Amino acid sequence: MRDFSRARNRMVDTQIARRGINDPHVLQAMRRVPREAFVDPGLEEFAYEDSPLSIGEGQTISQPYIVARMIEAAGLRPGETVLDVGAGSGFAAAVASQIAKRVFAIERHRTLGESASKRLRDLGYDNIDLRIGDGTKGWPEAAPFDVILVAAGGPEVPPALKEQLTIGGRLVMPVVLDEWTQTLRKLTRASETAFEAEDLDSVMFVPLISE
Repeated sequence: MRDFSRARNRMVDTQIARRGINDPHVLQAMRRVPREAFVDPGLEEFAYEDSPLSIGEGQTISQPYIVARMIEAAGLRPGETVLDVGAGSGFAAAVASQIAKRVFAIERHRTLGESASKRLRDLGYDNIDLRIGDGTKGWPEAAPFDVILVAAGGPEVPPALKEQLTIGGRLVMPVVLDEWTQTLRKLTRASETAFEAEDLDSVMFVPLISE
């Protein structure tokens, strides 16, 4: 099998570090996870290009920079627990798992979720739990979470996800402003009832759909 390690390191250096991502935990995690294992067969040679790729069901594996940007923006640190909503191929969960103590991932599409679960097991990511379901409801049994990452855009952050953040926890999600505009929003839970919001970047994600 082709060795993609040089392409992976080049991707981290040119697409991620050069564009301002400097968290050593994130950079190291991105160097460890083989993105070629998370794309559809036949697309491996494109795995380290600066773009999203289709994974079926109208979904995509996010651009590498965006995955790194979201995890860095969330300030993920070793020992923390993560909820990954819209797991897709499992790539972002795998990257987060290199930093976090445990990752809980949810995927709405059964075929994608089953494929991702098998892929993660086969690759040895044993600190990731993945289930198929409505990500807007979160994972109440595993809450609270230090970090929540949402890889789909909606008009607002689902209330259930806000409630499942620990005090001091951070959520990063694309929020739809209008038909053509989404912003990557970071919420920090300041107290039981108060949240601090910060808009980071203009982005474009697939829609967040609830049951």
